[in-house]
Amino acid sequence: MGWHIGSDGFRIILSADVATVAEKYLGEDVREFLADHGLVTADVDRWICHPGGPRVIEAVENGLDLPDDALDATRKSLRDNGNLSSVSVLDVLRDTLADPPPPGSIGVMIAMGPAFCSELVLLRW
Repeated sequence: MGWHIGSDGFRIILSADVATVAEKYLGEDVREFLADHGLVTADVDRWICHPGGPRVIEAVENGLDLPDDALDATRKSLRDNGNLSSVSVLDVLRDTLADPPPPGSIGVMIAMGPAFCSELVLLRW
């Protein structure tokens, strides 16, 4: 992952390996993160994930063994807006906040970035 900066603006450079890396490593990182808070993936009501592309979304689902509809908001963001780079996850969060889960629900926000890094945020409504 990286950037090509030219006279026509910024263009994101994505490797096909991003999906492979996400599927291989993200699940373990998320499970450890949740365990630190006494939670497991089944406790999460809302997944707010950076929509890096269809293969990345599928890789996240597979790596976390999520139900098919868990990343619907992520897919909607990608379909409606494309990959907005870093702010993509905030687009998914905005849509989630517009139709929030019930009080007491748990969410996880997942952002991914260059050199393949990931950031996780635990959300509680």
